[in-house]
Amino acid sequence: MAASRVSWAFDSPSNRGTRESSSTVGRIAFGTGHILPGAGPRDQSRDRAPSRTIVPVGEQATTKVVSSLISGRPAPDAPGGTLIVPNPARLDEVVAEARLGDATTFVDACRAAREAQPAWARTPAPVRGRAIQQLGRLVEDNAETLARILTREIGKPIAEARGSVKEVVDTCNFFVSEGRRLYGMTVPSELPDKQLFTFRNPVGVAAIVTAGNFPVAVPSWYLVPALLCGNAVVWKPAEYAPSTSEALAQLFLHAGFPEGVFHLVLADGPTTFEGLSQALGDGLVDKVGFTGSTEVGRRIGELCGRHLQSPCLELGGKNPLVVMPDADLDLAVEGALFSGFGTAGQRCTSLGTVIVHERIHHDFLGRFTRAVERAPIGDPFADVLYGPMMSARFCDRFLGWLDRVQPHHRLSGSTGTGRITRANPREGFVGDPEAGLYCHPTVVDGVTMDDDLYKQETFGPIVGVATFSTFDEAMGLANGHGYGLSSSIYTRDPLNVFRFREAISAGMVSVNNSTSGAEAHLPFGGNGRSGNGSRQSGVWVLDQFTRWQAMNWDYSGRLQKAQMDVAEVPADPSFRLAE
Repeated sequence: MAASRVSWAFDSPSNRGTRESSSTVGRIAFGTGHILPGAGPRDQSRDRAPSRTIVPVGEQATTKVVSSLISGRPAPDAPGGTLIVPNPARLDEVVAEARLGDATTFVDACRAAREAQPAWARTPAPVRGRAIQQLGRLVEDNAETLARILTREIGKPIAEARGSVKEVVDTCNFFVSEGRRLYGMTVPSELPDKQLFTFRNPVGVAAIVTAGNFPVAVPSWYLVPALLCGNAVVWKPAEYAPSTSEALAQLFLHAGFPEGVFHLVLADGPTTFEGLSQALGDGLVDKVGFTGSTEVGRRIGELCGRHLQSPCLELGGKNPLVVMPDADLDLAVEGALFSGFGTAGQRCTSLGTVIVHERIHHDFLGRFTRAVERAPIGDPFADVLYGPMMSARFCDRFLGWLDRVQPHHRLSGSTGTGRITRANPREGFVGDPEAGLYCHPTVVDGVTMDDDLYKQETFGPIVGVATFSTFDEAMGLANGHGYGLSSSIYTRDPLNVFRFREAISAGMVSVNNSTSGAEAHLPFGGNGRSGNGSRQSGVWVLDQFTRWQAMNWDYSGRLQKAQMDVAEVPADPSFRLAE
């Protein structure tokens, strides 16, 4: 994948403009700019997507009401307001009504987790693994329902939604056995009658904040290993995917974990930051995991640093795909198409810029453009490359990036740019473009290192194309923006592969494959603007949710001093061999 991330801002003006304050308990229409009765004044500054009435009487019965789950029990009120979440593929259909918590909700969840965690840590790790096993089976048995909830709420094509759910199962399957392999070591001592040991101990309470573009797969990367290692968790998912998050939370709550070790908090960004600040200040949180934007990741890092904690940060990406002159061009086009436009480009691992050798640039661009033009786009329950943007907030943000197109750029890939509508149609569109938040795919040729489209993550269906003449020039383009999450090279030459691997700054490298696509047993994470070097998945994530403890046991019956009481081994350094 995975992963993926959205630009989730604690203090984003667009967040503030689409929610009520905690002092005014009304209802808001998330992602449309519509505030329902009782919510207060309306901010029209972000209404770039067309307005709709999103709570028709006939749809009320299908709307799922969800709230925070503290120790397994729904929160009784909504101090943070109530969020109305529409289906981005059918804006007249309401998916969820989310009753949001406030900073106190978050702190209360952390306090409950603190109280429950010691008993869970004393539970033998293989027994904790049994709960992970049961969770995996529950997810597997509910896979189709969970996938359909996900598609309806964020518009991810159903095939990708099923893949995301499968990734949760894969993660559980991997960590079941890690419950029997939380190994320490027996280390020889330099002193007699003395043994040295190492142990993995849980960190305590983990606060996990995740984005909504992968609302089940990415949370499982944190939650499953954290719980297996004996921690209690407080999970704050993206507020725009509350129905999917609540569904996954219910599966956790029915998997056998004891009361108090798993909590779900639904809240917006600024509220979460306030609650996290208080919880850290009160000593209730020992580890923070965050998947989101680089800007918010910096703030999380600063906050945790003040408490001498190192968070696990999985942030944005501007992922390069280098096409060497010896590449299989059809394969490279196929990889670029999925990398750049799968999930409507709303992944942290989405392709940012294709970097093509000048000798094959024209040929590649022609093939790539034709592939993008022919790709089916539309109804996410159909067989399409991608569906709608996740919400009007992300749609508006993407349309803003199109304003960064410069005169030296050449556009291709569709019959228009921006929103797909009847007035601005996409040839071959699947379904009704007016029903949802659909955008044209855009290929931007002529991208240079001076362009904003090169420097910044764009998070939407737009791919830049740049040209290089030497390998060093290609690597300069691949690394120059400062992100370091995912990367790809298409070539038949092993020398190119290993030179690329050595020179690229990304934490993940694909060879003749897309920039997106994680497996549960490989480390996932980035460097630079993409993260702080922490890794998720596989055995590597265990270092995020455990602390190493060293123990020495001296049974000699006397005080032995390391370095000072070590036996000498006499030697004859003057010895020489005779010829």
